[in-house]
Formats: sequence, C-alpha cells, structure tokens
Amino acid sequence: MGHVMNPARRGVTAIAALLAFAAVTSCAPASGPARSDGPLRTPSPARPVSAGLASPRSGTPYLPKPTGSQPVGTTSLYLKDTSRADPWVPGVKARELMVSLWYPAKPRGRKPAPYMTPKESELLMKDGEITGVPLDLLSKTRTNATTDAEPAGHRRGLPLVVLSPGFTEPRSSLTALAEDLASRGYAVVSISHTYETATSFPGGRITTCMACEVKAKDQTFWDKVGATRAADVSFVLDALTGAHPGWKSAALIDPSRIAMAGHSAGGASAVGAMLKDPRVRAGIDIDGTAFVPVPESGLSRPFLFLGAQAKHSPGGKDVSWDGVWRNLTGWKRWLVVAGAEHVSFTDIAVLGEQIGIYRNTDLPPARSMGITRTYVAAFFDLHLRAKPQPLLNARSPRFPDVKLCDVEQKTCA
Repeated sequence: MGHVMNPARRGVTAIAALLAFAAVTSCAPASGPARSDGPLRTPSPARPVSAGLASPRSGTPYLPKPTGSQPVGTTSLYLKDTSRADPWVPGVKARELMVSLWYPAKPRGRKPAPYMTPKESELLMKDGEITGVPLDLLSKTRTNATTDAEPAGHRRGLPLVVLSPGFTEPRSSLTALAEDLASRGYAVVSISHTYETATSFPGGRITTCMACEVKAKDQTFWDKVGATRAADVSFVLDALTGAHPGWKSAALIDPSRIAMAGHSAGGASAVGAMLKDPRVRAGIDIDGTAFVPVPESGLSRPFLFLGAQAKHSPGGKDVSWDGVWRNLTGWKRWLVVAGAEHVSFTDIAVLGEQIGIYRNTDLPPARSMGITRTYVAAFFDLHLRAKPQPLLNARSPRFPDVKLCDVEQKTCA
C-alpha cells in the first residue's frame, strides 16, 4: 500500500487538537474520578495556534440547526457483545459499547438532548488543558434533537448511516452531522469505541483510553484499531437489524440500505468495516490516514475520500489514500477542501470557536460544517436512495473551496 503515516504523530486529543491542529491522538484523558476503568495521565503540551485565539469564554455553546425538514429524535443504547473479550482489556470478558441513535421524529415537545455527560466534558477539557471555562461546559452544548422522541412513521424503512469518530474522540464529536442526516430522513448511529476515549456507562462508570497506553503505535497497533472497530460496527448492525434488536424502534431501519462514514481513524475504519461486513454498502473516509489497506482483489462498493487539501491532495503529505484508491474498483471520488484543517469536519471546530479557543480564518467552522453536511448527504442520497447528485461530479459554484481530484494527474480543481 506504500508508506502509511503514523496517525499518532499528528496531535494529542480531540480538544487539544484545537490548539495543535491535531489529527489523531496519543494521550488518554488527563483526570477523573477514582471510579474509572483505566489509568489517567497528564496530556502532552499543545503548541500554540498561529491564527490567534480569542479569550476562552463560558457562554453556552450550540450546534448549528439541521438543514433537513424533519424534527430529530435521539436515544443512547448500552450494548454488550458477549462473544468476545475486550481487545484492549483482555480481563474484561465482553465488549461493552455505548452508541447514540438519531432518527426522524414526530414534532418534539421536550427539551433538547444532552451533548455529552459532565464527566466526559471534564476529562476532555482537562486533557486539552483548557482553562478559564467551566469543565462541564461541553455537556451544556445545545443540540437540536429530543431525547427518546417518538419516531416518525416510514413505510419503506430508514436508510442507516454508521458514524465512527477519530481515535480518542467522543462519539458526540459528529453530532451536528448526525442530526443533519436524521433531519433528511436517515437513521444514524454513532459508536463510542470503548477504551479509546472517555465513555460514560449507565450507573456512572467511566472507561478511559487504555488503547492510549500502548507505547508502540506502529502499523500493528493501527491494524488492531481497524479490526476492533470493524467488529464493533458488525456487532452494532446485528444489534439494530438482527432478530433481537437493542432499539425498540429498530423495525424502522431498512437493513438493505446501510452505509458508513468516519472521521480520522473512523474514516480509515470505514474501509475495514466494508471489507468485513457486506451489509455496509458504501463508505466515506473524512480526513483520515488510510491505515486499513484494500487487498489487491479490490473493493467494489462506492467510496468517497473527503479531506483537507493541504494534507490529502494526491501525492501530497499523506500518501495513504493513493494506495487504497488503486484497489477501489467501484464508484469512487476524491475531494479536498481548501483551507480545511483536521478538526474542520467535526463539531470540535464549531464549538471551539464559540468557546473562544479556536479560529480558522481560511475556512470558518460554519462554512466547513456546511460543506461536510452537504457532501456527506449527497453521497448517501446517491448510493442509498439512488438520487442523482451532480455535486459529486464537478466543482460547484456554491462550494468553490471543494475540489475534485484527478488522481492520475495528481491535480485537484
């Protein structure tokens, strides 16, 4: 596949990424209660942001409103896979997962759902060495979905999108994308990959980043990350579409229309999930180093690369996409976004700007969020709903900062 950049070199943690323009991380949550399933450690110092920062502020952060027409409901599920021990903590004899689901709902009447738990917010803020704001601030983020709202009826069934976050990033970091897809008529599930980030379980138990304690983050390590996440995805699909689903409204999901998108390590993991599980019909790698190779026999299902131009232009700084691209034999596109940074494609940029710890003058977070939502939805509308999407075939005057790459010519225009 060629040289693969070690993702662990590219930053510290999700919130610290705001300060270091990070990619994937290598530190565990920095602090927490005595009741914890993993060691806690001091984060690496983040380098200053050259763009200049506002002073941290404590106003309530919020997610941009979804662009679809339907109200959104959400719920969280605790799932337990008794068929395998946890790969990061072998003494734990079952793999436990927390997932969040979003879906089109009947008009809401209750308050918006929480973004994350106060303890998850505290760990992330301490890990990013963010001072001057309440540690629980991220848990107060205003969302646009209602907890346990009644789903809207759909005769044909809802297409399902699986979301996978970056290494050490919480599943909530893709909430704005999930809400938008749900408002457009999708069911969306985001997975918290246990022991890769701080995760709250029922009863107040917190697991931390045991995977971060592995010192040699070489290709063998990332192979394990990819294999673990692929197994997590298959188990979640079993739990949502199998004979005994873990969600009471799972019958609304159309098991023949499932796809996946991931950011950073989650994007690389989309390849692994597709190779393992034929139920995943299409995939997107959003700005992730492609540490999961595609075999010479090829992968014939649709795939989209969407990333920062500075990092992911063909033959550029991160050449991992080049090797995967060669063995993608189905529909495929390679798009890059001018001015984007690694965090541009997630909630982290939007919330960081509001909190006052992040600024991107080249591509404002509201703009990058609009690009991410629009292009991800277009891909899924094309491949799960068979709706033509000219947006994916040529540069759009609406989005001049998004460029379509010609991999053979190593150009993007």
